[in-house]
Amino acid sequence: MPFRPSGSAKVARDPVHHPLFARCYARVSVRAETRMGMAGVRDRLLTGLAGRVIEIGAGNGLNFARYPNTVSEVVAIEPERRLRRLSVEAALRAEVPVDVVPGAAEALPVKSEAYDAAVISLVLCSVRDVPRALGEVRRVLRPGGVVRFFEHGRGGGRLMVLTQRTLDRTLWPALSGGCHLARDPVAALRDAGFELGPYRRVMMPENGPVLPSSYCVLGTAWRPEGTG
Repeated sequence: MPFRPSGSAKVARDPVHHPLFARCYARVSVRAETRMGMAGVRDRLLTGLAGRVIEIGAGNGLNFARYPNTVSEVVAIEPERRLRRLSVEAALRAEVPVDVVPGAAEALPVKSEAYDAAVISLVLCSVRDVPRALGEVRRVLRPGGVVRFFEHGRGGGRLMVLTQRTLDRTLWPALSGGCHLARDPVAALRDAGFELGPYRRVMMPENGPVLPSSYCVLGTAWRPEGTG
């Protein structure tokens, strides 16, 4: 079972502290549900899940209302205090049981092989150590457990990739809560030992200007059977 403090309780030291970004993200993400098509993406991300689910980097909890009733429990990890408070509020409105827990992706406060599925949504761009975070996801999944992911990252032609890398080395992470634009989530999952299932490239917004953050991927991976 996870460590279960109240999601709204203060902790001695939050692993992530971006209060201004969190405030902006909370507003922008709600607008993106309809204006950028994120509501449909969330439905495709979560459909068919069942059993115990761990969600890494739950943000303000917009996934919670879209989990199918085949999910018995969601443990939602969110390191940022303001977003965690919003997640707790969203959890109270969810139709499936959701437990919001403080913690970092690189050190998940839950037991090994305890979950049937993991959800990673717009998280790998901002974690400090991607291999370590994905190693933790692999640890907490049972053998054969599924990973559903929706991430943005490297994309476009040579000029766009150069732009993404330049922004990553300069102002973008500081302005965007530690976000990076030029990471490759599919390669990271493969390098972490997951078996990749079907995935598709998605542009966000679906209809609108192409931005350095527009290149997204939506898909499925698995922890292989019989592996540690």
